[in-house]
Amino acid sequence: MSKSELTVQELTTDLSPDDVLTRAKTFFSTRPSLYATFLDKEGPNFCSFRGQGTEEIVIGVAPAADGKGTRVTGSSYLFDMQVARFLSTIAPAGVL
Repeated sequence: MSKSELTVQELTTDLSPDDVLTRAKTFFSTRPSLYATFLDKEGPNFCSFRGQGTEEIVIGVAPAADGKGTRVTGSSYLFDMQVARFLSTIAPAGVL
């Protein structure tokens, strides 16, 4: 994958937007100290976190294009592995 493909990662899930954001807040706030983050900002459709060296992670949610489920977008320049790990904890649409 190119760096641009790692910087923004997406999936669609059957979870509600609120469930996804709640899971993100739990996941990123409980990482080991090297990758620990704290909640920086949040709104009805996103939450952002700050970590080592002020690195930012943003998780956004929106209705899926087909109207079925929630599209989840994760973005980070340096913490792409942590974003990928978070997304791997969410069941893709149609799996639940």
